[in-house]
Amino acid sequence: MLRKLRLILAIVCFSLITLLFLDFSGTLHAWFGWLAKIQFIPALLALNAGIILLWILATLLFGRVYCSVICPLGIFQDVVSRISGSRKKKKYRFAYSPALSWLRYAMLALFVIALLAGIGSLVALLDPYGAYGRIAQNLFAPVWTWLNNGLAFLAERAESYAFYSVEVWLKGAATFAIAAVTLVVLTVLAWRNGRTYCNTVCPVGTVLGFLSKYSLFRPVIDEKKCNACSLCSRQCKASCIDYKRHEIDYSRCVACMDCIDTCKHGAIRYTLRKKTTGDEKEKIEKGTSDATRKNFLTGVGLLLGTAVVKAQEKKVDGGLAVILDKKIPNRSTPLVPPGAQGLRHLTARCTGCQLCVAVCPNGVLRPSSGLETLMQPRMSYERGYCRPECVKCSEVCPAGAIVKISPADKSAIQVGHAVWVKKNCIPLTDGVDCGNCARHCPSGAITMIPSDPDMPDSPQIPAVNIERCIGCGACENLCPARPFSAIYVEGHKNHRTI
Repeated sequence: MLRKLRLILAIVCFSLITLLFLDFSGTLHAWFGWLAKIQFIPALLALNAGIILLWILATLLFGRVYCSVICPLGIFQDVVSRISGSRKKKKYRFAYSPALSWLRYAMLALFVIALLAGIGSLVALLDPYGAYGRIAQNLFAPVWTWLNNGLAFLAERAESYAFYSVEVWLKGAATFAIAAVTLVVLTVLAWRNGRTYCNTVCPVGTVLGFLSKYSLFRPVIDEKKCNACSLCSRQCKASCIDYKRHEIDYSRCVACMDCIDTCKHGAIRYTLRKKTTGDEKEKIEKGTSDATRKNFLTGVGLLLGTAVVKAQEKKVDGGLAVILDKKIPNRSTPLVPPGAQGLRHLTARCTGCQLCVAVCPNGVLRPSSGLETLMQPRMSYERGYCRPECVKCSEVCPAGAIVKISPADKSAIQVGHAVWVKKNCIPLTDGVDCGNCARHCPSGAITMIPSDPDMPDSPQIPAVNIERCIGCGACENLCPARPFSAIYVEGHKNHRTI
């Protein structure tokens, strides 16, 4: 019964969290966005003491239920492991192995150092929730969108508008490659050895594993009933049951209850822990300090050779000339979303989960390719601009990297300012009237003035009032100049209210 309850909760949580990254409409976040905010590392970075305390108490009471029910990366590994077992037609395929404690605590120390030093890209790499988010957003979401577009095509032929077509585009080559490598590594490890990643690399698993050694409720082996059949050990995906000694390494046990369901003699029960005697404690410590039987990293070599081709319809203007795509201008300071407060705040707290990128309706957010800020969101205006009424990224961020703001707040936050580029401006290069930037500026920061002050009839050019500009990018996006806009937004390291 406990195992069935755990499976139901895990399937529901995993499905809903995955849908948060696949839902391009952003409607699910109003109902289930809290599932992202109760993830351990995002809650830690958001300084959400209530959530952290909740998981500490839950682990001290019931063991690592977070890892088996809430963490999407852990559940994903269970799915892969289950598929592997069914394909191999080998239900009992695992075996007990001593803990790689030196590796676990080395990875935890690396994570803590990166966290204190503000190395956001390294923190993002080690965060299990962020890792799964990147996989879902970069690898699963395009497939989901293509399926939606297929349904939209069929619905259109049936004169129905139940579905609408959405453009599929690669938001960041570096992040896509990292997501693909992560998926391959996790799949290989889970396919062969179940929860190896959780109990050797994951910093959340190490912290909660340390606490779960003192959990009040835990699986306990009754030596009198056990006949050493080894079924529990061979079914344990965490490889933490030593059936010969009748011992369970509770620091690695993820409370999946598979062993209880497997034991045919009722020798394993989920019950209150018993007091450990001095001899038993010595035996356990000796067992955990034995030499490692197998190094799971040996021989793992991965080569990602992926050619990503983006199929796109040919775009032409009113005649036959091809409209060139806009190119990203060379900004001295990157643009980060309103609510991020500035580069330093975002870099220190962002896990690179891509949830904000997934829900951005205007194609403004995409992952950074910079080494120190790898996978963290950056703004660019080739596909759209940051509309003043949209605050979706601030609503879904689980780590507090983008603080929740209202549309009224956003209209007064200056993330950057517009810069005019004379050599690209159409009134000067082509001798035609334009004024697109001034017409569409929502803050009224751009006015058109004569290019020659002494000649009122000279071509009109934009003049930017930096004090009123909020850096929304409407001018840059709607500028007809190609391939570089004649006006672009330069970012600010620290946002300010105007």
